[in-house]
Amino acid sequence: MGTLPLDLVTVPSHHHRMSLRVTFVAAARSSSLLAERFQDDRPLDQAGWDEVQHVARDLLPLAAADLRYCSPTPRSRATGDALGYAPLVQLALRDCDMGRWRGLTLGEAMAREPDAVDAWLADPRGTPHGGESLIAFISRVGGWLDTRPVEDGDRIVAVAEPSVIRAALVYALKAPPSTYWNIDVRPLSATTVIGHAGRWNLRLEGTSAQTTRA
Repeated sequence: MGTLPLDLVTVPSHHHRMSLRVTFVAAARSSSLLAERFQDDRPLDQAGWDEVQHVARDLLPLAAADLRYCSPTPRSRATGDALGYAPLVQLALRDCDMGRWRGLTLGEAMAREPDAVDAWLADPRGTPHGGESLIAFISRVGGWLDTRPVEDGDRIVAVAEPSVIRAALVYALKAPPSTYWNIDVRPLSATTVIGHAGRWNLRLEGTSAQTTRA
């Protein structure tokens, strides 16, 4: 008997590991996009609360997840609580440490240290602000994703800062670090990855009817 075609060869047992479904929900905004600050610790404003109420119907079903987490920022915790998730704070899902730029907008940092900002945007290993590099940030968030416990349930929801979700997607897709700057995560959007440590796939959901059948 001849050699089996590659697509018919028995798949090794490690490929049958239980897959996790991790849905990231972006925290509601606490300011306009242009007023966003590095490591923004401000609570939700009234507009943010209104946005949560507006989308609650679509996001409430995620409260049925086996495990519910959130970033430690006030707006991530408030978003999770408002959606009924009662999430557990995860320090590993904190925003990137921006050193002396913490609390500044990008425009303010650029006005103070234009060369340093240019260097930071160009080099994912750079730390001109004295904080955490982009690569270290992506690795930290990816490490959290890879260490989710499969024995406690296969459906997970995490309310996180948009920057954290961008880092998670770069890690999950094994994309170049520069891809981080090309991902736009809108407030209260939901993004799902499915898989396990070392092997994640991005899941783009269809309509509610399709999602229920998945």
